[in-house]
Amino acid sequence: MLKRMSNILQSDIWAKFQESNGHRVFRGEGQGWRFIATLEGGTTGRYLYSPYGPEASSAKAFDEAIAEMKRVAAENKCWFIRVEPTNSQIWGEDSSQEFLQNRGFKLSPRQIQPAHTQVIDLEQTEDEILKAMRPTNRNLHRNIHKKGVSFEVSHNPEDIDILTKYLEQTAQRNDFNRQQDDYLKQVARVLMPVDAARLIIIRDENGQAIGSTFVYDSDDTRTYAHASYSFEHRKLSANNPLVTTMIFDAKNKGLKYVDLFGIAPNDDPAHEWAGFTKFKKSFGGRSVEYPGTWDLPVSRSGYRAYEGIRAIRETLTQAKKSAQHKLLPQTKKLVATTRAQASTALSSVKSKLKK
Repeated sequence: MLKRMSNILQSDIWAKFQESNGHRVFRGEGQGWRFIATLEGGTTGRYLYSPYGPEASSAKAFDEAIAEMKRVAAENKCWFIRVEPTNSQIWGEDSSQEFLQNRGFKLSPRQIQPAHTQVIDLEQTEDEILKAMRPTNRNLHRNIHKKGVSFEVSHNPEDIDILTKYLEQTAQRNDFNRQQDDYLKQVARVLMPVDAARLIIIRDENGQAIGSTFVYDSDDTRTYAHASYSFEHRKLSANNPLVTTMIFDAKNKGLKYVDLFGIAPNDDPAHEWAGFTKFKKSFGGRSVEYPGTWDLPVSRSGYRAYEGIRAIRETLTQAKKSAQHKLLPQTKKLVATTRAQASTALSSVKSKLKK
């Protein structure tokens, strides 16, 4: 069993980044528990969100953390709190689902951070880590230098432009949603100067940067957060040894784990992450499952309104998709109706909450 890992999203430096990005951040700490949470939401209602949190060493500590989160949420007129606990040791004899449902939590209609991931234990020897990889990855790691390819570790925030240069083509080719450039540049400005993030760059035989990976480091865990690669240089297959270089750089830094951050559940071939799940698992490690994203109402009427408005918006989105960018008369009517329902529901609950 893997020991409990620390997560960058529950670190003080990540809180500093969130504040620099305009978020209101709340911190709480007690005996055996702590959390960092941000105030989120807009027209569908406010909520307090703790990504991969709260951190708690026991069920009692978890309950105390939740009580404090609810207090902060109520003070800030939030309708609910949203959490993603990761410490399986606190469930006791219950499943994670039973543990959370017994405390009034509901599985969130919006799953945010990955509930399934692949983790590599860096306390193994380098040979043991390599042995767990597929032969192709081992061979590329050992022989990529013969193609004139080299790797460079950067702590310079300005080098993030290397990542963003190829990110759009990488996202389109692998069909995933990418983070925006401004967001990544701000992460780099805050995290890289204090060595909470690094950019590992691939250079070809001419010294040209042809790809990179941007990683986040907590006290003991490296998170493989973003990567991009020049399609023109794909025949070099340098993206595989980029990952192995990233793994061994984390080991040399003294970290204990590498979190490859997100895989498809149960190797589902129909899942949108199926492609890069196969890629990530080719580096060994073990699959880890978390409970996912859960909501606890602070205002029951507010949370019911949130659920209703979200359902209406999903209907509206599906109506627009079904029209394929050309709204038919019946679709126009449905769009107008759902918009009116959403507006009425929101106004009604806000009026009740003010009383």
